[in-house]
Order: sequence, then structure tokens, then C-alpha cells
Amino acid sequence: MAADIVRAFRGRARASVLAMGMAMALLPVFSITPSSAHAATAPVDLGTAAAFSVLGASTVTSTGPTVISTDLGLSPGTAVTGFPPGTVGGTIHAADAAAAQAQTDMAAAYNDAAGRSPATTLAGDIGGTTLAPGVYGSTSSLGITGTLTLDGQGDPGAVFIIQMGSTLTTGSNSTVNLINGAQACNVFWQVGSSATLGTGSTFNGTVLALTSITVTTGVNIAGRVLAHNGAVTLDTNAVNGTACEPGSLSISVPEARSLGSGSADTTITNDLGVVTVDDQRGAGPSDWVATVAATDFTEPGAPHIPAAAMTYTPGAPVSGTGDGVFTPGTAGSLSPTPRTAYSHTDGTGSNRLSWNPLLSIAVPFTAPAGTYTGVLTHSVA
Repeated sequence: MAADIVRAFRGRARASVLAMGMAMALLPVFSITPSSAHAATAPVDLGTAAAFSVLGASTVTSTGPTVISTDLGLSPGTAVTGFPPGTVGGTIHAADAAAAQAQTDMAAAYNDAAGRSPATTLAGDIGGTTLAPGVYGSTSSLGITGTLTLDGQGDPGAVFIIQMGSTLTTGSNSTVNLINGAQACNVFWQVGSSATLGTGSTFNGTVLALTSITVTTGVNIAGRVLAHNGAVTLDTNAVNGTACEPGSLSISVPEARSLGSGSADTTITNDLGVVTVDDQRGAGPSDWVATVAATDFTEPGAPHIPAAAMTYTPGAPVSGTGDGVFTPGTAGSLSPTPRTAYSHTDGTGSNRLSWNPLLSIAVPFTAPAGTYTGVLTHSVA
């Protein structure tokens, strides 16, 4: 929700001296999309398969009170057994058009994940390690004993793609742990044959298995199990095909600023203080435009000084992180109509920019002495 913060300045006027004050208004505008200083890895597009917590090809079988949060699909097979006692929060699609399309989209997602160039090679058991966002690859099998930690490094859009040429096997009571903003929706396991998740384990991410997936007793999954050519076997599990929590786009400015004082028919110049745009929306395109607008400056009982008397110069960035291009707006006079202060284009993933604009006010020669207050509003979208 947008919020205005306005603080009035008060001062004592002296003859022939115009004391000028300004109160800043912060108007944050938050944008949401479907987020680090490094070039981000794009997530794998699951297409319609994203609607399914479980998707199999030959059979889907469950023992015990398995709970599936969204849709269950099977194609081209027709045999879905164990529901009830298992429950499905969405719809069971067995050999219908929705399941067939999900299998088509799952195959495209599998090929996408398999085709990414790994930045880091993995081998053997990766339990007890911590991985940063990125693409990882193994030419053979991978196992997880104990805890594997995926560190989002403060980026809620951080993507992890873990490829393996053969099987994925997790040990009993093993854990795939997410820290520092990492989300299960952005973790993808591309399995070249079949996956087996060990008894009582906790697993995060979407398994894209070329053949089959066996989920043993008591496994909890935040993500999806999608098998392209084989069966999905479940046993008293929780499979929650969660969506990503959105990141945010925000702007912050100084709460208030005195621009100083000066005589009529002079120019008062001062910096505003640091303005910061923080974009944490995700790993996709991250364009934004920050704008600035101003009201007239008023003194009770005196004429207004028009907003157009103020010139806003964005200046060079104080600091910036993330890829893409940061472009300052053109210096010029302000008005109640927003004008561009800074913009970001051609980038992906999270980014952050700070600048300290220069403000110059041409004080009219007719302005009586007093304290004038105006409102400067920065927005970003």
C-alpha cells in the first residue's frame, strides 16, 4: 500500500532573507512479478506442468494417506491408485488432454534444464555441502546423505539447476535445506534416469525425471515430482507444489530535507540526500522507471513559489549492483507531473541503485521572507 510521509519545516524569517525548507514525501510503488549482484540464472519454464504436484507416465500409485496439494496427472497411462485414502487438493487428470499437455511441457522443461551449461561440476554424494545459485552438473549419479544446503544469498529469485546423467538417491532422514531467500519453486533437479527419495526425508524442488520417481515412506516435498516415461510411486507423503513468493520493487528517500536559505532573486542549491531503488522481484527481466514530481512551495499568507522554479539533476550513481543499464533522466524543472529520475533496462535479476540528486530553486524577487514548504515525491514502477 502506498504511503505519504510529509513533515513540515518551521523557522523564523528575517527581513530580506528567504528561509526555504522542504519536506519530502515518500510514495513507494510496489511491483510484483512471477531475485543479487550476479547475472541471474533464468528459471526453468514448466508450462502447464507447473499446475501438477505429481505427474507420471505409466502409473501413479500411493500407499497410505498421501496429501497432494494441487493437481495429479497421468499420461498416457490410465491407472491412478491409492486415492483415497490419499487426497488431492486439485484435480486428478488421468489420460486426458490436460495431462497430455503437461507431459509435453514437462519434456520441454526437462530438455531446457538438461541443456543449460553447468558452471560447476558435482560428483557422488553432495550431502554436507552448500551450493550458491547457479547450474550444476554430474555426468553420472548424485546422492544426498545428511543435509544439502541451497543458499539464496538474499535473492528470493535465486535459481538452482542440478543436472545428473543417471539417478538421484537421497538418504533416509536427509534434508535439502533452503536458506537466505532460496525458494523451492526455483530449484530444479534434472534426473537422467530415475529418482528415489529416502524414508523420512525433507526435499525441496521440482524433480524432472526421464524415467520414474519413487517417494518412500514419510517424505515431505515442497515442489513437484514429474516423471516423463515411467511411474510415480508414493507412500504416506506430503507433496506441495508451491508457487514462488513474489519479491518487491521499492524506493526510499530521505524523510525530510532543509535546502537552506537565501535572499529573494537568488538561487538556493543543495543536494536532496540519497534516493535508492531496490529491485528484488526475481530472475527475469528487471526494467523499472523511477520518477519524481513536486508541489508548489507555500508559506502561510504568502504567494506560492511554483514547482517549476526547482531544477532536479539526478547526477551519477552513488552506488549500484546488478546487471543491465542504469540511465539518469535529463536535468530539468519539476511539476506535479512526474518526470524520469532514473531508469534500469536490459537487466535480469535483482538490482539496486542509489543516487543523490541536486536541487536548485530560483527564488522569485517578489517572494516575501518566510519559511516555504513543498513536497517532493519519488515513485518507481
